[in-house]
Amino acid sequence: MIGSLLYLTASRPDLCYSVGVCARFQVDPKESHLQAMKRIIKYVNGTLGYGLWYSMDTTTDLIGYSDADWARTIDNRKSTSGGCFYLGNNLVSWFSKKQNSILLSTAEAEYIAAGSASTQLLWMK
Repeated sequence: MIGSLLYLTASRPDLCYSVGVCARFQVDPKESHLQAMKRIIKYVNGTLGYGLWYSMDTTTDLIGYSDADWARTIDNRKSTSGGCFYLGNNLVSWFSKKQNSILLSTAEAEYIAAGSASTQLLWMK
């Protein structure tokens, strides 16, 4: 089930975070994780018309945004980074990732997220 949901995240950025959290527990899932996956599938079933739309009349400016939450993961106190990138008005790339280390401040978490987003932005240019 989680593989099918991960496949959907390629065209549904609204699923990226919740599916990513469920994927973290793929090795040893509990009943609550199965319930969460079923809830995501019900959400997908109710939002079949959602997806990405690309307009033809747009600029070629590449713009990126990043954000992080500090120590929100309860089980290990790690932060989560996220970012999205637009080519003109069109969303072309996004990410949501648990950071590798435990950080001491929200500023440090934001700095790591900005660094990850900058790396991807430079690669896209």
